[in-house]
Amino acid sequence: MVMRRRLPRGARDRAAIVVERLASEYPVAECALVHQGPLQLLVATILSAQCTDERVNLVTPALFARYRDAAAFAGADPADLEGLIRSTGFFRAKARSIIEMSEEVVARFGGEVPDRMEELVTLRGVGRKTANVVLGVAFGKPGFAVDTHVTRLAARLKLTASTDPVEIEEDVCSMVPAAEWTALGLRLILHGRRVCTARNPRCPGCVLNDVCPSAEMAGLRPPRASRSRAPGSRG
Repeated sequence: MVMRRRLPRGARDRAAIVVERLASEYPVAECALVHQGPLQLLVATILSAQCTDERVNLVTPALFARYRDAAAFAGADPADLEGLIRSTGFFRAKARSIIEMSEEVVARFGGEVPDRMEELVTLRGVGRKTANVVLGVAFGKPGFAVDTHVTRLAARLKLTASTDPVEIEEDVCSMVPAAEWTALGLRLILHGRRVCTARNPRCPGCVLNDVCPSAEMAGLRPPRASRSRAPGSRG
């Protein structure tokens, strides 16, 4: 018998509030990586490891003009590809992942990126986070991508007691409707970049301030009289 992990107290109520308020704060939830189609998004997401989206977006126009499909990436000269992506860091490993991933897409999937999690994660350089990005953004299927921002916010908001990305994904997805997974992940990333930053979170101005356990523990909530009651709270 598999024992289900215990969620932090109040996690389900907080999750519903997080979905509602972040949707209001960030009504347009879009992937920051500029791309056209699943293959370009897959390549861009591989490049984004240990690199900013801004830097990736500076690199990809020339990259995608040079390599227009999976067959072109599969046949790329490693040195040429490395030169184009050098500024994203770890360029040799990333070039190898892109070439080998593309070879597999051509050999096993007829040159088309698969649209199922079970198949995506078998590709070189593609883990659940990358697969969820591609599923949600490129294919419009439910996908909750857990990156460093999502990991941090899920912990601060106590939506999970785990630090493992797969378990965080399972916990959050167990509380949130599938139709909200992709947009919630993108909004958490936006919120993590703009407000709930790693070193200096801007708690006093955060739309989740009154329901965030971390803001309460840090003494960073505004006076109670200035706060409105959280939706669904009981008086």
